Amino acid sequence: MAIFLTKDSKVLVQGMTGAEGTKHTRRMLGSGTQIVGGVNPRKAGQDVDIDGTAVPVFGSVAEGMERTGADVSVIFVPPKATRAAVVEAVDAGIG
Repeated sequence: MAIFLTKDSKVLVQGMTGAEGTKHTRRMLGSGTQIVGGVNPRKAGQDVDIDGTAVPVFGSVAEGMERTGADVSVIFVPPKATRAAVVEAVDAGIG
């Protein structure tokens, strides 16, 4: 399976509100990646300010896809949550 990220890709960041997720979201935004939202069930409905950019947080990958048209997910969650995050993204049908 090939994975393609283009200038038109709309990216959801699973675990965006954690330390690693925030750090890498900041770097991706700085390089021009189109971050359309983050996923954290405990912080759903909030906006996170990343260097002046308000990024919405959704409760699930499926909700983020529905609300933003996201077609890519990147995962920054603790090791114990990785399997669940991958399964969630696959179940949501993200490319």
